[in-house]
Amino acid sequence: MTIDLPQVRGRLTPNRDLSGLTWLRVGGPAEWLFQPADVDDLSHFLTELDPDVPVFPMGVGSNLIVRDGGLPGVTIKLGRPFMDVAVNGDTVTAGAAALDARVAKAAADAGLDLTFLRTIPGSIGGALKMNAGCYGSYVADHFVSAKAVLRDGSRVTLAAGDIAFAYRQTDIPEGAVITSVTLRGELAEPEALHARMDEQLAKRDATQPTKELTAGSTFRNPAGFSSTGKADDTHDLKAWKVIDDAGMRGATRGGAQMSEMHSNFLVNKGGATAADLEGLGEEVRKRVSETQGIDLQWEIMRVGKPADA
Repeated sequence: MTIDLPQVRGRLTPNRDLSGLTWLRVGGPAEWLFQPADVDDLSHFLTELDPDVPVFPMGVGSNLIVRDGGLPGVTIKLGRPFMDVAVNGDTVTAGAAALDARVAKAAADAGLDLTFLRTIPGSIGGALKMNAGCYGSYVADHFVSAKAVLRDGSRVTLAAGDIAFAYRQTDIPEGAVITSVTLRGELAEPEALHARMDEQLAKRDATQPTKELTAGSTFRNPAGFSSTGKADDTHDLKAWKVIDDAGMRGATRGGAQMSEMHSNFLVNKGGATAADLEGLGEEVRKRVSETQGIDLQWEIMRVGKPADA
């Protein structure tokens, strides 16, 4: 159908190739890509947009496979106007497009511990949506409030009691665009916080394929928790372990591979399509189910249409 689009002050781009905006560098075009000038622009656009037009809020594409046929409707991507980070007492308020790593560093500079965010790829809006976490800490543990624009254009402030948090998921309404997030951190010495983050980065770089095209962890851990980072942390039901036990470390399909370095990372080795990556992931799920009776759940979001749809 032809989409009748409202007038905006931001940027509306038709048929925008999304592959360059995802960390895996795959995927078809957005029918329309909207980059709002500010919250007012975003609210006006959603208020005036036909409610039957699908809307997909896209972060920085770090945890995303856009299928090769592209995304119908309007894809909304927040940019520079939504990247501010401000500290007030023991809280940090960040625009939804601010990178997790930047939020962690700004907090550490102010003596607030949000170090768990340092190694999580993506932006703070996506971190809230997915209740991101590592080293035993999750966004839910630090969440104070968030501002969002709902699909009908209305603006809301969400408190902790308004969101149901679970492992790697929340019940934030479909089509809602998170615009800012406020988190609370415990007081600590800035030098110690930065030293901890340096250690976390070194550990990540030694164990994960950070120099390759990936989208972070592919599947949720079956046990329903992430690494605690503690010496007694059990690996029995980590996604990488069950993938290894299924013999799928290093498995390939087209230009896609389950990383040799960390088997819970899908890698675009060059020339992979979205279908290669998603298809390999589904092969892994099937093998794990057949060999261990475990139903692996995707952590990477897959959106859009296959090329032949």
